[in-house]
Amino acid sequence: MRKLFVGEALCRGSPARYYLLEEDGSYGVQVELEGEEASAADLSPSRQRVRELAEALVRGTVTPVALRDVVDDWLLE
Repeated sequence: MRKLFVGEALCRGSPARYYLLEEDGSYGVQVELEGEEASAADLSPSRQRVRELAEALVRGTVTPVALRDVVDDWLLE
């Protein structure tokens, strides 16, 4: 699995880091904050669509705890 850095946002005074995950032609996202991490793999075969999601996570300062809810909403769009 490849992990590509997308961006960073300050959350509760600590940097949250956002990544695009790539594995076997499918893409996902990962968020890391203060030793916590959450990921959602195999979201779409569209790199551009998942990168846009990752960039939205950065803008919204989404935490690892909230990632699953945000991804679930994104999948329903």
